[in-house]
Amino acid sequence: MVFDDRPFTFDRVTRLALTAGLLWGIVTLLGYLSDVLAPFAVALVLAYLLNPLANLLERRLKNRTLAVIAALVAVVLAGAALFVLVVPMIVGEMTRMGRLLSDVMNNSDLARRAAERLPPDLWNAVKDLAARDDVRAWFAQNDVVGLVREAASRILPGVWGVISGTADVILGLAGVFVVGLYLVFLLLDYRKVRHWRDYVPERYRESAVGFVSDFEAYMNRYFRAQALLAAAVGVVCAVGFSLVGLPLAIVLGLFVGLLSMVPYLQLLSVPLAVMLGMVHCLETDMGFGTVLALIGLVYVVAQVVQDVFLGPRIMGKAMGLSPVLMLLSLSVWGKLLGFLGLLIALPMTCLCLAWYRRLVPAPVSAPAPEGEGPVSER
Repeated sequence: MVFDDRPFTFDRVTRLALTAGLLWGIVTLLGYLSDVLAPFAVALVLAYLLNPLANLLERRLKNRTLAVIAALVAVVLAGAALFVLVVPMIVGEMTRMGRLLSDVMNNSDLARRAAERLPPDLWNAVKDLAARDDVRAWFAQNDVVGLVREAASRILPGVWGVISGTADVILGLAGVFVVGLYLVFLLLDYRKVRHWRDYVPERYRESAVGFVSDFEAYMNRYFRAQALLAAAVGVVCAVGFSLVGLPLAIVLGLFVGLLSMVPYLQLLSVPLAVMLGMVHCLETDMGFGTVLALIGLVYVVAQVVQDVFLGPRIMGKAMGLSPVLMLLSLSVWGKLLGFLGLLIALPMTCLCLAWYRRLVPAPVSAPAPEGEGPVSER
């Protein structure tokens, strides 16, 4: 163990230094190979999320290959249906936001109400933002293809520059095909991973099996379960904001769901929701207090759904990872390995936590002195 009373001899310090160097070398190698490993990491995450569905279908179809094919077909069809239903709504929201920006620039009734109600500095900042060419181009899209192209060019400018040519588009499609190929093989061989324990030396087998069991329990609770909770929060917020009538309601709801992968991080979306609520007030002449109350109600309902209804059933009674720890892990691994680091941040945090829990056992409470039993409750 590291945390014990043994003296730090030259041999022990050397071993610790070599271990630290080995770890640093592994991280450096992962960073160098991140472009190659990213497709495999994406496929591994997808396989981990889809494996329960494949197992469920396998029990019914009695064949793993058919179950994997059925699971992938079901997911593709569900994704296509979601794309057909949601993307046109998002396009409509973007068009609506584009009209609002145009009204602000054209001295319309909306512009006059904004000039009367907003502080001068804030109103000038809004006009400067609405006058920017990139902002107006972003909200000027009125079809799905234009929206995807504009989003790719704004969010991933370097990647978009690479895949903008015809030959590079083919390479991009080939990358998607590689991810799909990885995903199929991982799902087919997922059950075979259980035999890994047979390759561990017998003297280390019990400890290794216990460590992997702890890691799997952490992953089930903090990765797969948190993804389900985040998806539920995103749906609830998207529906709620749409009912309130906020501009970009679905985009904001999905953004809240994405932030919910780290507990309580969705609070960072509150200023954006307030700004969109202010736009909605100027557009409809509603009271700002009323809109704020409705926005707050949506957040409360989403939190109740997460913490009261779904959380206890999905996460169980065990406490989750600390939000600070999860946010720190995303920042550190993202800085070290980029996109690959963001993919493996939470699994690596669960792995380190499982290792730490086994390395440092829980403290044992001291026995009570003789003659002193537990105090009875009255």
